[in-house]
Amino acid sequence: MPSLYQQADSNSRKTWFLLTFFLVFIIVLGWFFSYLLDNNAILYFAIILSIFTSFGSYWWSDKIVLAMYHAQPVEHDQNPEIYHLVENLCITAGLPVPRIYIIPEMQPNAFATGRSAKHAVVVVTQGLLQKLNKTELEGVIAHELSHIGNKDMLLATIVAILAGIVSILANMFMRITFWGGGRRNRDNGAGIVLFLSGILAAVLAPIAATLVQLAISRKREFLADATGALLTRYPEGLARALEKISSDSTPMRITNDATAPLFIDTPYKEREKTNWFVKLFTTHPPIEERIKALRDMDI
Repeated sequence: MPSLYQQADSNSRKTWFLLTFFLVFIIVLGWFFSYLLDNNAILYFAIILSIFTSFGSYWWSDKIVLAMYHAQPVEHDQNPEIYHLVENLCITAGLPVPRIYIIPEMQPNAFATGRSAKHAVVVVTQGLLQKLNKTELEGVIAHELSHIGNKDMLLATIVAILAGIVSILANMFMRITFWGGGRRNRDNGAGIVLFLSGILAAVLAPIAATLVQLAISRKREFLADATGALLTRYPEGLARALEKISSDSTPMRITNDATAPLFIDTPYKEREKTNWFVKLFTTHPPIEERIKALRDMDI
């Protein structure tokens, strides 16, 4: 169903606007640091290093994550129900059938990974299979397939590269400044103000990059919810699944900050906060807002 993802793409303009802003932000930041330190090589080095370190993540991230969570592949004979569910949704969505893995964890959760639709993986926990009914499970799988169809994995990789560039630029500026580098005269007032501005930018830039990265991640979750609901034609199934997943307090034995954004809901159940400052740094939109958006859909 190509029109499904064409419609989703039309709703993701704000995400791409943020991505464009991110690129412009990096160019301006790189120019500013290069100007202060009289060294254009800083920007080039940061870009090359960031892309090089992200290259491995792009090609092998799925294998790394699967190994980290001790995920086991699912063959048709082992679990025909989940296999057929994924297969039928893929036919409806016009996507190749991804590999299916199960994590031996009782917390209900799921995620998709892989560098493209042809190399995608859908991962569910044992708890998800046991605690959700078929309609709810279908909603969750549709959400994860939507991440694949919407090319969210590729976008996440691009954003990670850009965020890495910002961090490298800031770190290099601070180190060179600490050792007395830079051509700008710091003996006059203007020079001092300029360098203090550079230091402030180096401190705040990685924070700003993280906020943009998280904002894009949260928008893609809303988009995957909406696309998944369109795929199943039943938003209530995913809404009920999100209610069950979010209310389940079962801890996950293995997780970390790097992989937490992959899941349909945060695996850090005990870390859930409600104040506005903490929400700025969360990887997922509030479940209440996602459920409300699903139930407000007119399908």
